[in-house]
Amino acid sequence: MGDFEVFIGEYRHNIDTKGRLSIPAKMRLECGEKVYVTRGNEGCLAVYTAAGWEAYYQSLMALPKTKKKTRIFIRLVTSRATECEFDKLGRINIPLVLRNEGKLQKECVVVGAGDHIEIWDSETWNQFYNDNMDDFDDISENIDDLE
Repeated sequence: MGDFEVFIGEYRHNIDTKGRLSIPAKMRLECGEKVYVTRGNEGCLAVYTAAGWEAYYQSLMALPKTKKKTRIFIRLVTSRATECEFDKLGRINIPLVLRNEGKLQKECVVVGAGDHIEIWDSETWNQFYNDNMDDFDDISENIDDLE
């Protein structure tokens, strides 16, 4: 889609016992041959294209490393980050350490999050969505205040 990735939508797929998860074809077309998977926020895993990971990584490296919380955050993001290639069936193999991080068991939800993809355990996603959907209008009203 031009010069940048746009990831939208919600898809449900099962992860197999070997950690292979199918990425929807519409999303896969934007990804290239490989993606980078790391810890996300609110209990999900974040999936970036090579260009997306480079931009995210550069933003991490620009943070002030004299701050302890910055160093902790960078370590938590990068220590378990991994490069994943797509197999012939459009699946990526998510390492066990990241599957545990995201509490991925069987049914997963693959969510488009604008510039990246998120992978959620189905129950965690449902709870997150239900807990926050009633706040949509309030968040929208005050979005300019979020910085």
